[in-house]
Amino acid sequence: MSRQIIDAHIHLDMYKEEDQIQILNELEENDVTAIVAVSNDYTSSVKQIEFAKTDSRIKPAIGYHPEQALPSESELSAILRLIDDHAEGLTAIGEVGLPYYSRQEQPGLDVGLYKDVLERFVQKAEKYNLPIVLHTVYEDAEIVCDMLEQYSISKAHFHWFKGSDQILRRIVSNGYMISVTPEVTYREKIQHIVKQVPLTQLMVETDGPWPFEHSFKGKLTHPAMLHESVRSIAKIKDVTVDEAYREIYKTSQRFFCL
Repeated sequence: MSRQIIDAHIHLDMYKEEDQIQILNELEENDVTAIVAVSNDYTSSVKQIEFAKTDSRIKPAIGYHPEQALPSESELSAILRLIDDHAEGLTAIGEVGLPYYSRQEQPGLDVGLYKDVLERFVQKAEKYNLPIVLHTVYEDAEIVCDMLEQYSISKAHFHWFKGSDQILRRIVSNGYMISVTPEVTYREKIQHIVKQVPLTQLMVETDGPWPFEHSFKGKLTHPAMLHESVRSIAKIKDVTVDEAYREIYKTSQRFFCL
């Protein structure tokens, strides 16, 4: 039985060059058929497009990460133009969303301005019928769901989601995707989320180079870690490991049109 996996969310450009090379060299031996490389800003977006030209397993997503200062109008326009120019070669719009953690540190942050930026990306996702990869946690997910519904977006990916059961039910009922990191192997909160999401709406991601704890402590975050994630999901969902691999892979392929 094939045990292929797709890393649904990785910041490839944030790794050191030697680590990028190592990861790409080791994908095949670890049965990783594709990695969805998400962007943080304009420079990052350009890098993902360049990466994808050199290796077809790298699937580029263009966006602006919300946990940072707002983009200037010129940077935002440049990113949106990149989407227009490369729409056919893109796998998704992302990573985009709202700045939950920045707001905890800066309570006066104007969420409305970030919402306006997010809406520009949602409009592009609608225009080109591209999946949208979202950084939206806790109560922010309500705002984002409202926007997605307003634009009739059906392909939304809530990466590394954290939030209430109530919001999770809304995400699931809308048919959106949830992905989990290797934290699923040791964090009860993440395991609780997996219990409530149908297997057909689950994907796995590293969010690399973000580091993990427990058995992953001190290790380079690598798509190979996702095999342990799949095994944990199989246990939580009470299905065979083969079934978990098959469904998660099929879901990721279908969602990202790979």
